[in-house]
Amino acid sequence: MIRNRWVVLCGFIVLCLAVGSIAGSFTSSAVAQWYPTLEKPSFNPPSWVFGPVWTALYIMMAVAAWRVWLRGAKTSGALGLFYLQLVLNFLWSYLFFGTHALGGALIEIVFLWLSIAITAFAFWKIDNTAGLLFAPYLAWVSFATVLNFSFWWLNPQA
Repeated sequence: MIRNRWVVLCGFIVLCLAVGSIAGSFTSSAVAQWYPTLEKPSFNPPSWVFGPVWTALYIMMAVAAWRVWLRGAKTSGALGLFYLQLVLNFLWSYLFFGTHALGGALIEIVFLWLSIAITAFAFWKIDNTAGLLFAPYLAWVSFATVLNFSFWWLNPQA
């Protein structure tokens, strides 16, 4: 049983990092070509910040999901929410960086934020630590929402 638990943890980590890596494929080309052409808000972090922050967040999300999974029965709803927010996380990167749809990404990130908040609450009810592990993610996506709005506002032509 112990071995299986660690395999599942590794699976959650690989899943989350894979989503981030695939989303990063949209980001890397856009950051090199399209992103530099945008007007940026004064509080926009340097590009090098995003990789380490997202890596840490994806690992924390994976550990949170694993802790919920460890609780066994009656966790499928919470884990379903986890997978939904992961899909929405990927979709935001695709919309913002892949299609350059700043307005569409802004609408989508609101749904992402809500799904993260709901998932954090569902996780909290099952395992307090799992819910708390989602707090930095929710805070970062709150900041990303403000950034997304600022990009949309400052770049009406984009």
